[in-house]
Amino acid sequence: MTTSPSLAASDLSGYFEDPCARTDPELHALIAGECDRQSHSVELVASENFVSRAVLDAQGSIFCNKTVTGAPGARFHAGADFADALERLAMARACEAFGCSFANVQPHSGIQANLAVFRALLQPGDKTLALAGDAGGHFSHGAASNLSGMMISAHFYGTDREGLIDYDALAAQALELRPKLIVTGGAAYPRAIDFARLRGIADSVGALLMADIAHIAGLVAASVHPDPFPHCDVVTTTTYKSLRGARGGIILTNAPEIARALEKATSPGVQGSPLLHAVAGKAACLGEVLKPEFRDYGRRVLENARALAAALSAGGTDVLCGGTDTPLVIADLRRRGLHGQPLVESLDRANITCNRSEIPHDATDPALTSGLRLGVSAMTTRGLGTAEMETIAGWIGQLLDLHQTGADTGAAEAAINADSRALMAKFPLYAAMTSTTNTKGAA
Repeated sequence: MTTSPSLAASDLSGYFEDPCARTDPELHALIAGECDRQSHSVELVASENFVSRAVLDAQGSIFCNKTVTGAPGARFHAGADFADALERLAMARACEAFGCSFANVQPHSGIQANLAVFRALLQPGDKTLALAGDAGGHFSHGAASNLSGMMISAHFYGTDREGLIDYDALAAQALELRPKLIVTGGAAYPRAIDFARLRGIADSVGALLMADIAHIAGLVAASVHPDPFPHCDVVTTTTYKSLRGARGGIILTNAPEIARALEKATSPGVQGSPLLHAVAGKAACLGEVLKPEFRDYGRRVLENARALAAALSAGGTDVLCGGTDTPLVIADLRRRGLHGQPLVESLDRANITCNRSEIPHDATDPALTSGLRLGVSAMTTRGLGTAEMETIAGWIGQLLDLHQTGADTGAAEAAINADSRALMAKFPLYAAMTSTTNTKGAA
């Protein structure tokens, strides 16, 4: 029998000590490039934000080495004492932040959180009623393109001509359909949700009520948006967007029987081991949410969103629902005769990133759309205020005007690109990290 010789500590020093800049310059160059892009871009993609350095440290911590399966105190793998304490810390902080009694912090994403809820609460073929995709709903609420659409019998409610949920029509639809679960929230609904009224509709037909608050979670935690509890049976959210934390999902409830079902539905139901480094990032983010300054952040997000919406409207661009109660502003391009995707590409060349959005009751190809979805969570984190939102709205309006007349946009895109970079230079991002990634070679 042959044996492998042990390695001396000096033989392993490179593996445990050498940074990416030295061991993998190709990868390091990509990281440095993305760091530079984020530093200089006007980031209006609504699903993005900038985490604190503390969250980055937690996300990149040694917890990435540990595997666990199961709930704290009942793991399949040994050596889980610190993992259990970590997950319990994240759970406790989530419960405190959202005023509930149970939190599952294991989901890898908001979509997997939604799938876990469906697996926990529904049987194949059970009826659900959720906000339609073209009205601002999310595809993980039963769309045919998503696994959720194969798990349930999904039905959808819409909005009125102004883009607002028609609660009377929803009540009538629920009475006819008798769904087992009503879902609210989504990806592009910019107005406050009347959770109490939805609770009444759900009770009238014996349905459970679920809220997906992925885009408004930070505003809910900051007490500047209506609270889904105590009205909802279960709440899901991502932990980034307006919560500005590590990328992942959580599930919240006050019902013990739902909590127990969710544990099994999450793992092994829709995923395996939680990503403990992500749970560490979630714990760090939720700890920040509990600090008084986070309420000020939520207030500033709402102020910035409303300032952006008002400035766009003043410049001749319609805003869906006439405004916003969320971090989202949906620009309605129908009256201008423009499509969303070409504008996304033009704005990107001008150093402003966003995405296209469907508009209710619009027949435009979903690959083009008649709307733009703009989010202010990330720019608020960077420190931009209402004056900067008005400036950004002016840049957007300038490009929209040129596209509407069919004029060439190249010169304007280049000028706005330069101006927007100058603006963002006043709001540094990870200053030490940016300097390091841009100056260190692969020595």
